[in-house]
Amino acid sequence: MMHRCLAVIIAAFAVSSAGAETTQIAVAANFTDAAKAVAEAFKAETGHDAVLSFGSTGQLYTQISQAAPFDVFLAADRKRPAMAATEGFGVPDTEFTYAIGQLVLWSAETGQVTGKETLLDPKLTRIAIANPDAAPYGAAAVQAMQNLKVYDLLAPKIVEGSSITQTFQFVATGNAEIGFVAGAQLGERGGSAWIVDPSLYDPIRQDAVLLTHGADNPAAVAFLEFLKTPKAREIVESYGYAVEP
Repeated sequence: MMHRCLAVIIAAFAVSSAGAETTQIAVAANFTDAAKAVAEAFKAETGHDAVLSFGSTGQLYTQISQAAPFDVFLAADRKRPAMAATEGFGVPDTEFTYAIGQLVLWSAETGQVTGKETLLDPKLTRIAIANPDAAPYGAAAVQAMQNLKVYDLLAPKIVEGSSITQTFQFVATGNAEIGFVAGAQLGERGGSAWIVDPSLYDPIRQDAVLLTHGADNPAAVAFLEFLKTPKAREIVESYGYAVEP
């Protein structure tokens, strides 16, 4: 009887393993930690593996347009997933908003950032933002400074990171006294921060899209479906993002 039970368990495991697939996910840099947590939960729930590649949204889109073998694109904006769908790289009507980001002015130094007035501190020499052409958080930072009427004054002090991750590192290492980063990057970190008034920039709605390369990949389709579940949405919110009702 024991041998029979063991055989049944082994057979069940074999069926489960045989159904497991792998999907390649292109992920906007700001969503790094949250994506890792989602991928781990996805693995536990479905058995499928999600292999994550991180970069700025613009860089990732360039790779996708050059036939990089990604199955799913988690962008930091709505523009590129829509472009993917219209330009033949994405499956039409699969786009949806998986997270809404928050722009924060941050310094690794306690007391450095007190509010928007910090931007006018004459002692500041470097302000970090992500490349506004490639990273939506960088575009939002420029928009916020323009609406505050300080962009022209601050332009000579701006240093650009290629992605929001590099921008965060500039500030974390002191290579820039302050910088505009994603709220989700701060976690339990110290320092000082000002949550930028959302009325100063267009909402950072982050969309996902199924890419044509992954259209026939069950794991890719399952990953996008999992991203819509209450469990995944709870993870996303726990990393400092909002989700659509």
